Amino acid sequence: MTQIIEKLLTVEEFLEWKPEDTRYELHNGAIVEMSQPIGGHEEVIGFSARKLTIEFDRLNLPYFIPKQALVRCRSSESSYSPDVLLLNRPNLASEPLWKKYSTVEFGASIPLVIEVVSTNWRDDYYKKVGEYEEIGIPEYWIIDYLGLGGRKFIGNPKQPTISIYQLIDNEYQVNLFRDDERIVSPSFTELNLTANQIFEAGNVEL
Repeated sequence: MTQIIEKLLTVEEFLEWKPEDTRYELHNGAIVEMSQPIGGHEEVIGFSARKLTIEFDRLNLPYFIPKQALVRCRSSESSYSPDVLLLNRPNLASEPLWKKYSTVEFGASIPLVIEVVSTNWRDDYYKKVGEYEEIGIPEYWIIDYLGLGGRKFIGNPKQPTISIYQLIDNEYQVNLFRDDERIVSPSFTELNLTANQIFEAGNVEL
C-alpha cells in the first residue's frame, strides 16, 4: 500500500474525493492506495466469500457481500475496505453514509468482516482489531494463509493461521484455527469448513 496525498483529510473529505473502481483506504486522515489482491490472495477471498454466501443463503439471512463498500471508524479519521464484508441489508436504512458513499459505521450493519493478511499484517492484527472492536462488529476473521503475522499472534514457528475474533461484552476474544481444525464461527455455527480448505484455496498449483 502507498500513501498518495500528504494532506490529512476527514472521512467526509475522503469519501468526496475517492475515485470509483480504485481501492483506497483512509488511515488516520492519510489516503492510502491499497494494492489489488492477486493470485492466492484473490483466491482465498473468493473462496471464503463463496462459502459464507452459501451459508447465509441456506439460513435465509438478509445478508450480502458488496464489491467496494467501506467501513468507517468512529474514533479516528479512518475508513477501511475489508477483503470480505458481510452486510445486514435491513440495517442499512440507519446508515447515514450508505446511499451516497456505500459506507457503513454501525456494528449492527456488519455481521462479519474478513481480512486476508499480506505484507502489511500489522494493520490487520493491531489497528483493525481495535477499531472493528470499537465499532461493535460481532465477528472478525484474520486469514493468514502464508503465516506472515507476528509470532505472538500465530505462534513460533510461524504457521498459517485463521484468527476468529468474537465480540463478547464489547471486547474481542480470539480463537485460532490451523491445519484440519474445523472453523468455529459464532455467526454460522453449522459451517462445515476447515482451516486447510481455506489455505489450499490460496496455494493451488495451476
